[in-house]
Amino acid sequence: MDRLIAWAQALKRDVMILWFALKHPQTPWYARVLATIVTAYALSPIDLIPDFIPILGYLDDLILVPIGVWLLLRMVPEQVLADSRALAQNWFLEQQRKPRSWTGLAIVVAVWGLAAWVALSWFLG
Repeated sequence: MDRLIAWAQALKRDVMILWFALKHPQTPWYARVLATIVTAYALSPIDLIPDFIPILGYLDDLILVPIGVWLLLRMVPEQVLADSRALAQNWFLEQQRKPRSWTGLAIVVAVWGLAAWVALSWFLG
């Protein structure tokens, strides 16, 4: 259980590092695009697949977000990561609240709205 807690804390730290890397001027555009998607989703107040759905509810948290973080940590230049790590460390030392991504919320709501529209269209006809 301690390993799982440590892994979750490391993932939280890495998401914050990427959040700062997203704003860094030396981050390449392609990494910035992926970082926007990953951090918007990771910091969204709601999940694409709600956690109360058995097995699938945690799939995004256990697979999708870590894969995105892993890819980004390899795409972002080392100097950007070093700068972003320092900013994230200060962020956590000051015990600031985790930022919320309203863009991520909008994306999740749009996907659910589109799915509902498709299901309703298929059902009605």
